[in-house]
Amino acid sequence: MATDNVEVGTTQGDDLADQPVLARLHFGREDAERDVTEGLLLRGGFLPNAAYRAALSGRKMLIIGRKGSGKSAICMRLMSDVGHGSGKVLVTPDEAAGEEIRRFELQGLPGDSAKALIWRYVFAVHAARHLVGHAKGAHDKKPDSVKVLGRFLKQNGEGQDGGGRLVERLAQGARGLQGSLSLEAFGVKASVGLAQSPSEGARAARQLEIVEQGVARAFADLGCDGVAHPPLLLMVDQLEQVWSAEPDSNSMVIGLLLAAKHVASLYGRSVRFLLFLRADIYDSLSFGEGDKFHGDELRIAWTEQALRDLALARAQASVGAWLTEEQLWKELFPQTVGGEEITTYLFRRCLPRPRDAIQFLNACVEKAWLEQERDLITELDVVQAGRQFSEWKLKDLTSEYLVAHPFLRNLFPLFQNTGYVVTRAALARRFEAASATLHHDFPAYVNVLTLSGVIDVLHSVGLLGVRRGNDVVFSGDDGLPVQPHETEFQVHPCFRAALGATSAVDLRRFEPQLMDARIASGNFSPGTSGISSLNRDDRLLMQLARSCHSILAQVGRAVALTQDVRDEITVQVNRVLDDVNRIPPGAASSVGVDVDDYLLRTARYLTTLAAQLRAGGLEETTGIDDVVRRLDEEERRLRRSAGGSYGSSGDSSGY
Repeated sequence: MATDNVEVGTTQGDDLADQPVLARLHFGREDAERDVTEGLLLRGGFLPNAAYRAALSGRKMLIIGRKGSGKSAICMRLMSDVGHGSGKVLVTPDEAAGEEIRRFELQGLPGDSAKALIWRYVFAVHAARHLVGHAKGAHDKKPDSVKVLGRFLKQNGEGQDGGGRLVERLAQGARGLQGSLSLEAFGVKASVGLAQSPSEGARAARQLEIVEQGVARAFADLGCDGVAHPPLLLMVDQLEQVWSAEPDSNSMVIGLLLAAKHVASLYGRSVRFLLFLRADIYDSLSFGEGDKFHGDELRIAWTEQALRDLALARAQASVGAWLTEEQLWKELFPQTVGGEEITTYLFRRCLPRPRDAIQFLNACVEKAWLEQERDLITELDVVQAGRQFSEWKLKDLTSEYLVAHPFLRNLFPLFQNTGYVVTRAALARRFEAASATLHHDFPAYVNVLTLSGVIDVLHSVGLLGVRRGNDVVFSGDDGLPVQPHETEFQVHPCFRAALGATSAVDLRRFEPQLMDARIASGNFSPGTSGISSLNRDDRLLMQLARSCHSILAQVGRAVALTQDVRDEITVQVNRVLDDVNRIPPGAASSVGVDVDDYLLRTARYLTTLAAQLRAGGLEETTGIDDVVRRLDEEERRLRRSAGGSYGSSGDSSGY
């Protein structure tokens, strides 16, 4: 947990002192920039994690994570950390800057290499500006190499007061690299040597080498090797704002990686690079030197416990350090929701990233305090907030992957208003019905819009998890993609409410057939009093109860069946059993129950249940076939007992 001092929100000296704790409880903003502006991120609401420690120590250069996983929070925290001195530069390209990089080309160089040169120019200029300012403030003497850099910046319009915007710097660099930079400060005339370069790309590379060597010389002359003074920290964030899954966009990112690798080697410990990249962008890249970056990668991963710790840190930052974990989760929040422990309920329904947790928790607070003016959060508040949150996240998933998977939204109907456990066979039937429309609407993605391709995409974005043994594994839980032999999947709990997939399997709910009020009031008159032999109606009802127990026993033996599916079948069969058990012995007719009709109606329900389980496509090895056969057997037995369409068994005459 963060160790920063927390402003305690007690009942004295606080404008909100007269209001309940819930009025002050806030888990922060979804974006790190506003979190910093409003102070929560810096007031104890930041949780140092492995990615932050790796960035802080310089062990890793690439911080990779999904949207909302906390990349920008780490970046903002590092920018505000006084321990790094003043040598910090954050580069966040806007659309204009991104367009400038995407359009940059050099004759004689492939796209990736050309983009690397423009990034190297940006880094060299930032380093030169830093050195000129740093030498003036931290060193008694300014070496000639630093003076040379100052003249170079001025001659190329990159002085301390010029080229403030990234797009302007990029445009200036592009013109210089495609034409001729002013290198007189380094004693080089553009017409000498460079004019003999075999291509535009070779000339640009040579010009840039001269500038970079000048920067490296100035670092060495000042003795700024990251020991005497903290290294210059160069960070690049929010590339997703200018990325478009097109080849030139990929070249822009690949060029950034190549440039950072080159410059980090050139400047050594004097400069530290941090690149914050969204996982889907980084994973889409394919280039020859990609294997050289694995040692620089660190992927942000959040566990449920880490999210709990983050939530408590942010709650304490907003309310006061006196707030304990027990007070938060057992007093302000309800201890359980639907019988599930509150933190498990909340964080299972979030994708494992801070933004989701912050949004869900704030939604719970707002439902209780802003909408209902309650001092405490109730189960109903959490459930209602969960529905709203689920709808947000389904929309957000579409926008997050709009560039890479524009068809994603059109796959959602495959899972709407059905069970959240889905088999490959069932998904194949649904996809077959929708494939023609998908291929027509997205002709450029026909190769992806196959059954296996759709499963891979849905798993990679986090909507579907795959069953492995007794666990359901979602993207990020391990690095293994969906395997061809894997046949059972589950919709992530985050999206179930929005899709209407709130039960494990799409089973028709058993509706009780009895007159509840009449039975509850005791308004029945048994034909005889005291103990009597069982009549025919009682025997039929006992047969129905035995059938229910037989089905439940078979379900219990299907140990390979997904627990959620077993639970769903059990719930519905128990509803039948509960309904039967509420009929008073010897009094079926008195409470208006036609037992023959009752049995036939229940038999039809078991037939429906069996058909729905067959249609679910669950694998035979799970034991589902044995459950379906038992449902069929008990349905036939009930029909025979009641003298239904299969004919009487002959037993009824003896009842």
